[in-house]
Amino acid sequence: MQVLDHEPQSWFLFEADGELYLDANCNHGAFGYSFMIRLTTAEARKYRDEGRGYLSWLAEDIHNSAPILSASSSPYRTRKATKEEEADASTALAAWQAERIRSLKLGA
Repeated sequence: MQVLDHEPQSWFLFEADGELYLDANCNHGAFGYSFMIRLTTAEARKYRDEGRGYLSWLAEDIHNSAPILSASSSPYRTRKATKEEEADASTALAAWQAERIRSLKLGA
């Protein structure tokens, strides 16, 4: 898995084996969490057609639907990434962040 793009404080886009994953940053008051889904074929197509703005909209839609709440009727609830996919994303994100720090140090 690798980081393809991100919008600070909003989302990360990952890719693994040709599949796209969106990790949305959700905040409800003092409670914050991330919620990662695999994009459907239609969502991936919309992203390719509309770009980053679509991902920002999708991340906001995930956030607004509050998919982790037990009373939530969020359409994303059942699409939550597996623990393995989340772990792979976490590993990819750590490597991506380390590379960014390394690049900043070399540029200084």
